[in-house]
Amino acid sequence: MDFMETASQNTYIFDPESAVELARLINQERVVTEAMGGALSGVPEPASLNNILDLACGAGGWGLDVAFVLPEAEVEGVDVSRKMVDYANTRARTQLLSNVSFGVMDITRTFEVPDQSFDLVNARFLAAVLKREAWLPFLSECHRVLRPGGLLRLTEAADFGMTTSEAVNKLMELTRNTLYQLGYGFTSDHALGLLPVLLSFFKREEYQHVLVLAHALDYSSKTEAWADTYHNIDIIGLQMQPVLLDLGLLSEGMFDFLHQQAIIDLQSDSFCGIAHLTTIVGQKPGVCIV
Repeated sequence: MDFMETASQNTYIFDPESAVELARLINQERVVTEAMGGALSGVPEPASLNNILDLACGAGGWGLDVAFVLPEAEVEGVDVSRKMVDYANTRARTQLLSNVSFGVMDITRTFEVPDQSFDLVNARFLAAVLKREAWLPFLSECHRVLRPGGLLRLTEAADFGMTTSEAVNKLMELTRNTLYQLGYGFTSDHALGLLPVLLSFFKREEYQHVLVLAHALDYSSKTEAWADTYHNIDIIGLQMQPVLLDLGLLSEGMFDFLHQQAIIDLQSDSFCGIAHLTTIVGQKPGVCIV
């Protein structure tokens, strides 16, 4: 399917065309998928899927993994960033995956996709992408493009993580509060209150066989996830700095102190950190008639 490139009213908290953000997402995609137990955890009978859509696909890691696992399926990813999309398509060609493609699309608008086009619609970590008033229209679009009997699969953080470092914890708390002040999420705590809102949508639209899956990401010192998560926290902190200063949440000197202390703590052999993620999977009511 060819996706049109339209003018974007980008609401992503970071610059989607940034090479730094691209590198961060590449690492995050891999760590998250491993923590979730694979790209299709919670999906019943994945071999039955023919058309799959990944929304806000970033660097394309999830779509590429699914295309490899399901060579008979057609996988399409969309993102607001041309840089992300170009990189993802390059990865697809390099990996000789002809059943996956990526295009530019703004998910805050009506999807440039026909009704009932997909067997699975997937989205992960949109907390800093969609403002609170955009969530219901977004979910309605997901519902529209799903075939009857198709699966909607959404993954968000259940918390922003907790660590043995007071500095890291403070930076994560500031990030969460900043997002809420800027119009993201529905509460200022508990990972912005997204998960109950998502569950209520599944219930209201009478989705069937709803699964709620919990995942834990251990990024303590000397674990496999430590290095990627270390860089993730470092880069997020640096990208959040100008926003934190503009909102007057702390001074430049205080930010420098917190950030430097967080980096020192993260490199300690005694550092421990854990984050929790939640995936909700549900089946759209009805039976697909081909």
